[in-house]
Amino acid sequence: MKILIIGHTVEDHIVFHGEEQEVKPGGIFYSASGFHFLKDAEDEISLCTSIQKDNYELFAFVYNEFKHDYFSYVEKIPKIHLNVFEKKERHERYENITDKLTVPFEALNKFDGIFINMITGFDINVEDVQQIRKNYNGPVYIDIHSMARGIDDNYRRDFRKIPEVEKWITSTDVVQANDHELFTLSEKKTEMEIAAELLHLGAKIILVTKGDRGASLYTMKNDEFVSITVSAIEVETKNKVGCGDVFGAAFFSSYIKDKNIEKAFTLANITGGCIASYSEIKKMKDLRHDVLSRIS
Repeated sequence: MKILIIGHTVEDHIVFHGEEQEVKPGGIFYSASGFHFLKDAEDEISLCTSIQKDNYELFAFVYNEFKHDYFSYVEKIPKIHLNVFEKKERHERYENITDKLTVPFEALNKFDGIFINMITGFDINVEDVQQIRKNYNGPVYIDIHSMARGIDDNYRRDFRKIPEVEKWITSTDVVQANDHELFTLSEKKTEMEIAAELLHLGAKIILVTKGDRGASLYTMKNDEFVSITVSAIEVETKNKVGCGDVFGAAFFSSYIKDKNIEKAFTLANITGGCIASYSEIKKMKDLRHDVLSRIS
């Protein structure tokens, strides 16, 4: 399996339970970690991102495992100030908005899947995703993430309706959003109505993550609308950042390998729960073992 991951690298400054945590690697780092620590020996994972040379060590224990063919170097990567709550959506404020990434269009068809995570919302633009669809015949995954948020004069990020949403959806196959972000994709009022609309536009799978309430999947099977919901696995929650990013990596890597939607969904749900149980990022090196132990 060969996968290309696309998304911005960011530096996370997190307040959780009212306490400021140490500066952590963030953004596409979580997706990249998920793919890397879950992969089989023969898998090849490539990463298209931008990095800052003088804080590279923050990301090195994962990024050193990747070839840097599609890395670009910038003066400053974004800093994201996250105020994370138990029962409501987090608040975000940004420093350092960077340029969009340069997509390696000429190399796309050597990959079995393209995984896009809109970490900042500016990772690529709508022309890029349309060009990916035009040039590439395989499955394209998108986590809409911060594309769901606008940005004000003080660099606060609040939810807004996503501009040109149809162009994004018609250019992708699998769409992931959390249960707040989903409502920025449509004027519809319910989750099922929005999922049905997105499938009608051409998406094949809609994934909705819901934190400690689990996740839902929507797809069409034999021209019938199908929904599947799973409960979150029981863990002691020590972390609420990056769970959805690694959920997406787990789903897509499994789906690419055998096209079994239910199996991929189960694996993703377990993986997201494992990430929520990790008090330290470096515990992610145990991810494959922890996930497989819960499956068996």
